[in-house]
Amino acid sequence: MAMSATLPAESVKRPRGRPRKTVADRDDGNRRSELLRSAARLFRRKGFDATSTRDIAAAAGMQSGSPFYHFKSKGALLFAVMEEGMHSAIERQQQAISRAEPATADLPGRLRTLIRNHFDVLLGPGSDFIPVMLYEARSITPRQRAGLAGLQRDYEAPWSPVLDALHASGRLRADVKLARLLIFGALNWSAQWYDRRKGASLDELADAAIALFMGEGP
Repeated sequence: MAMSATLPAESVKRPRGRPRKTVADRDDGNRRSELLRSAARLFRRKGFDATSTRDIAAAAGMQSGSPFYHFKSKGALLFAVMEEGMHSAIERQQQAISRAEPATADLPGRLRTLIRNHFDVLLGPGSDFIPVMLYEARSITPRQRAGLAGLQRDYEAPWSPVLDALHASGRLRADVKLARLLIFGALNWSAQWYDRRKGASLDELADAAIALFMGEGP
């Protein structure tokens, strides 16, 4: 029986770079993203315990069992929401720093950049992810908390040189570690009380925070 001719493996040209995503791959990624956004919104508004996977699927426009195609449990989905929030926060902070420097060279101005971005992460568009992480930490495993702690350290790392420099210059009199904890505590609590329809703008919040922490305007 005649065999069809085949080219040697080394002579077959292969496309360079990453293989292109198929329509199915892109759709799958979009569905996962929509699940994360819907879950973050519901976890923030209703709490983790009061939110069912059926609620999340309905909010994402999916069948009730569809979330389990992407995540093995509601707990895994909660952790994915928190992890996604931290990765996004780190990226947005780096972008804010890159846009501000070297234009904002003064120390209070650099701190205001960090504070203003933090308010945007907490309170701006698509801001459900980080508040979920702040207030649902009891619902994830110790191992998951350890993973998030590493991302939190990455996020907080750019704050330390600014606070250290402010302390060295005499502009920040409190112990740097305690000051950082108190600043984040105050900023994070705004997720509980801020109402963008009734309250100040995020720029006004950042100005007020600088006045509070530094005793001066930006």
